[in-house]
Amino acid sequence: MERETILFDVSDHVATITLNRPEQLNSFNEAMAIDMSWAWETVRDTDDIHCAVLQANGDRAFSTGIDIKAGGDWFTLDNVWNSFDPGMALAPKFRHRVWKPVVTAVHGMAAGGAQYFINESDIVICSDDAVFFDPHANVGIVSALEPIGMLHRGVPLGDVLRWALMGNEERITAETALRLGLVSEVLPRQRLRERAREIADSIAGRNPKAIQGTVRAIWESLEMPRPTAIHNGLSYTQIGNPPPDEVRLPAERRETQYR
Repeated sequence: MERETILFDVSDHVATITLNRPEQLNSFNEAMAIDMSWAWETVRDTDDIHCAVLQANGDRAFSTGIDIKAGGDWFTLDNVWNSFDPGMALAPKFRHRVWKPVVTAVHGMAAGGAQYFINESDIVICSDDAVFFDPHANVGIVSALEPIGMLHRGVPLGDVLRWALMGNEERITAETALRLGLVSEVLPRQRLRERAREIADSIAGRNPKAIQGTVRAIWESLEMPRPTAIHNGLSYTQIGNPPPDEVRLPAERRETQYR
């Protein structure tokens, strides 16, 4: 399905969402925020969808954040108390509560607000030409929401601050992103989409209720003290798991690894 700013396709229980503003380097505007909200709500509410892949069209960029030329009137309102974070519409977890796994494939430039997509993805892989940077400092505006999300992903504080404070001149390469834990796998560009789909297909073939319970328990634990998180996780195992005598091991086991 094609909307104004994205492509949306479902096959074999996997939804593929493709950012489709390549001439604007997949920067987001109000239309993309609306389209992404629709996409995440569709993934969340469609039982036949077990997993999602997020990727982007164009050679140069996964996304370069907000479309400055489009202006910010749609989220910066005259009444400051009614203004809102535009990234809330783009990301699956905090606002849309999508507990189905999201596999994100990053290529080229991922700048500034691109982190909205990345920070709330479950598995992030990238091509060997990917670069991550934050232009906020160059134009004299506060960078807060995107780096806070990076901290929640476990990226070390010093590296997050370096990314946020040094502007366009500081580029996190794919190799460094792997070392920092920002991504879990680096591949040649020509293999990126294929690998994202392989991961999604593997996940989509498993018990979808168990997978969603796993994703939800882990993400919610980030907001809880450890004893509360353990108690919450235990309740999810009791809600989502079948009785022990109904658990069946797979007929075949195939080991894989990522680098």
